[in-house]
Amino acid sequence: MPRNAEVIRQWTILREIERSPGAGVTIDELATLCAVTTRTIRRDLQALEESGFPLYDDKSHDDGRTRWRVNGQAFKGLSTGLTVAELCALYFSRTLLESLSGTPFRDEVESAFEKLSSVLTPHMRQFLDQLPRVIATKADPMRRGHPHQQQFIARALEATLQLRQVQLTYHSKSSERTKTYLVHPYRLAYAQGGLYLLAYVPEYQEVRTFAVERIQDVSLLEERFTPIEDLPDAAFPHSLGVHSGPPEHVEVEFEPAVADYVRARQWHPSQQLRDAASGGLTLSLDVCRDRALQSWILSFGPFARVIAPDTLAREIAEQFTEARARYA
Repeated sequence: MPRNAEVIRQWTILREIERSPGAGVTIDELATLCAVTTRTIRRDLQALEESGFPLYDDKSHDDGRTRWRVNGQAFKGLSTGLTVAELCALYFSRTLLESLSGTPFRDEVESAFEKLSSVLTPHMRQFLDQLPRVIATKADPMRRGHPHQQQFIARALEATLQLRQVQLTYHSKSSERTKTYLVHPYRLAYAQGGLYLLAYVPEYQEVRTFAVERIQDVSLLEERFTPIEDLPDAAFPHSLGVHSGPPEHVEVEFEPAVADYVRARQWHPSQQLRDAASGGLTLSLDVCRDRALQSWILSFGPFARVIAPDTLAREIAEQFTEARARYA
């Protein structure tokens, strides 16, 4: 913990110095900001300098106070227009982008980070490599797909960009059968550890969602298509998961034991909270009725109760009854 606190403090110092390019920052100001002694700040500044960060002490002010600045001329990475802190933040964020490991952009992201790391000095990278000990990520469970999945994704992307019709061979889990569709690919969406193709199906005259891991073949056709439906900017905007159905008004009552947890998160942009005198709360959402919604409600066990609509309340109650029977 002490080492983690030191790394975070030094990162804070670096950012603060860069945020004050004109006036610079004094050691006293940094000590107040970090709630430590000036001696500690001097050690931190020395550590940052030894790591290769282009800091220098400016003693040219009339008041005689030394101010710390960043020497932009001494750091070639600043030619990109990014600050030292921005470059370091990008380098560090590779940890946060691990969730892209299942997408077609994985190789490009890794290549970009290799180029970015070449701009930083070895000592800078050594310092920044300590940051993942302070903050870490856990990617969503990755979907297992067809051996040729990357090839299928590349074809789907090409068809989407060029507005080309596609013959899609797909295995549906709901019907447990494989079928070939003629589709107009609109978009690839990444959500919950998997890629999904949103495509208009002329046979059904609607946009449908195809999980990429269940695609068995993609054949690009020469025929083009004109999109006849505009997709919203966000992927699956009315779902807590990856469904594209119409939204319904849903109200769920939560017990005091989980109220703080529910209140502290935004589950959906449409949510509205209403506190109860008992310490619990009621959460209302305008979302589609799908498996993701049911799973979310069931995850709270006896601490959540659906108030509306009645049909959803009965569905949840039936699932609890069936679960109880399995454990009897």
